[in-house]
Amino acid sequence: MLSRVLTSAVVGIDAYLMEVEVDISQGLPAFTTVGLAEVSVRESRERVKAAIHNSGYRFPDDRITVNLAPANIKKEGTGFDLPIAMGILTATGILPQDAVRRFLVIGELSLDGRVKPVNGSLPMAIEAKRLGYSSILVPYDNRREAAVVEGISVVGVKTLAGAVAHVRGENLIEPESFALSRVFNENPLSESDFSEVAGQQHVKRAMEIAAAGGHNLIMIGPPGSGKTMMARRFSGIVPAMSFEESIETTKIFSVAGLLEKDQALITQRPFRSPHHTISDAGMIGGGNIPRPGEISLAHNGVLFLDELPEFKKPVLEALRQPLEDRRVTISRAATSIPYPSGFMLIAALNPCPCGYYTHPTQACRCSFQQIQKYRNRLSGPLLDRIDIHVDVSPVAYRDLRGASDGESSASIRKRVTAARMWQTQRFAAETIKTNAQMKNRHLKKFCPVDPASARLLEAAVDKLNLSARAYHRVIKIARTIADLEGNEHIRPDHIAEAVQYRTLDRKV
Repeated sequence: MLSRVLTSAVVGIDAYLMEVEVDISQGLPAFTTVGLAEVSVRESRERVKAAIHNSGYRFPDDRITVNLAPANIKKEGTGFDLPIAMGILTATGILPQDAVRRFLVIGELSLDGRVKPVNGSLPMAIEAKRLGYSSILVPYDNRREAAVVEGISVVGVKTLAGAVAHVRGENLIEPESFALSRVFNENPLSESDFSEVAGQQHVKRAMEIAAAGGHNLIMIGPPGSGKTMMARRFSGIVPAMSFEESIETTKIFSVAGLLEKDQALITQRPFRSPHHTISDAGMIGGGNIPRPGEISLAHNGVLFLDELPEFKKPVLEALRQPLEDRRVTISRAATSIPYPSGFMLIAALNPCPCGYYTHPTQACRCSFQQIQKYRNRLSGPLLDRIDIHVDVSPVAYRDLRGASDGESSASIRKRVTAARMWQTQRFAAETIKTNAQMKNRHLKKFCPVDPASARLLEAAVDKLNLSARAYHRVIKIARTIADLEGNEHIRPDHIAEAVQYRTLDRKV
């Protein structure tokens, strides 16, 4: 007898519909899985056989053939266990075919029949809704994640027997409900606040500009000057995530298996801070079956790279394309998978190997050649893609002992959010969202400069020998500074401040 059960699989961060076909025929007992199944899928026969037996059902002693369609796409993971088991039970008459066809089914089985969580249930639920299905059976621990998708009934099942009873209408399981507003309210701002940072007003200003325009930023300063401390507070001044951004980010974490148990949605911007020993695959993504890397896990959030020159050169150079295109494509012999990588890069480095070049009190032990070699670990094309360069000086004693607190993250965030609203209105008819994403045609349309500003730009380009990309970066930063002031036009003082944020373009 032949049966069909609908399921889903994930490629990249998007799901596609699959059909599990089960045929049971007379012959010597055998269990064959076809359809480009990876090892974890082929091993499902042992889990399915034990789960069916331990759930109180008879496993057929016949020839069983399982086909995973479409057969031209590789299948991996353990989420096919439950649909295969239900396909076998349908083929043996325990489940009615018409009832099974109403559901899209995913889940891993343990040997005793429990349904265990799988990765990627959110994109699977999104795909099920897009295709018009009204209900989806998911593992109980994935129920909240899948219930984020409105307009589809999400049933969380704990056991194979429970799934069978629900499909047969004998013991119906209440669909999971999701309160979007409550989930967003459950995630307050981080306890780390900019008011705790003593002094460093010019660095805070640079970070405010970076957050307002979505710009990348690099800090250059000696050890102990507060670079890491300020970077970890940067997420607190970036505007809150929209629902669409939360869905995008949650899909990536769902596919990577990084969602916490019962976590429905990621509502706070990610902050990723990988160690400098990270590999290319860890940063960009990869593996035999490509997985998202740190740059994708930081999508819609912040990627912080401390001690930037200590990262391997291939890792740093691999960042160039994602920084420009806001996505990365991982190619393998069997497949090519795109992942989003729309992150803001915050980087930090010492001014020299010992860290004390230009320090007001500590003597630098590095030679000119050592400093040049250290700086040259960062290529010009990479630095050109980082909009804002800012020097971080040691904190003065009077700032450390100051009684008054600095400006809070919430206060800075209000100005940043207002500037982003200007950009939302400006780019309403465009495909971009922030000033940092502007291309040349956008600069001509939205960033005209008056004669005085043009003369100042010309002088800066000649003196600092700015590249064409750096020149455009200066205009983008000036546009953001004007937005923070609520000014429609770019003025010479905006250009002058923007030029100051190209520190690394100057000679040592």
